[in-house]
Amino acid sequence: MDLETCFIHSPVGNIEISGSADGVRSILFIDFDVAVSPVPACLQVCVDQLTGYFAGNRQQFDLKLDPRGTDFQLLVWSKLQQIPFGKTISYLELALMTGKASNTRAVGNSNGKNQINIVVPCHRVIGSNGKLTGYSGGLWRKEILLKHEMTNTYQGLFAGI
Repeated sequence: MDLETCFIHSPVGNIEISGSADGVRSILFIDFDVAVSPVPACLQVCVDQLTGYFAGNRQQFDLKLDPRGTDFQLLVWSKLQQIPFGKTISYLELALMTGKASNTRAVGNSNGKNQINIVVPCHRVIGSNGKLTGYSGGLWRKEILLKHEMTNTYQGLFAGI
């Protein structure tokens, strides 16, 4: 099926969303200027739910997803979706969720290849020492997303994206 794409502005920068009737394939941060584009019907629910998230009105996503990856990556990404809103876990904890503590490096690599940002919340994984580490969207975005979720400091500022 052909992928449809749209661009939205958000409090953490511009976002490109791609997907089809099969589900959302990617939600990616982009670091260049784009005009907000018309939203294809197959992506409208995603845009609505992201808008609700940034407005502080949504803590869980109910979207049809169409991720592409290895079996292990798909396992890791499914485990990421089990991390509750406003909570963080370490890479070691995530590795243990996949079955083995020795999976830590593979978990980190899989986390970095996640193409469905925010909805598959790889930003909720931090270092064992509590420090923010490794986020393909930039640590500044990870920090804002975590603050938004943990304290709702930014609630209301995200309205009207």
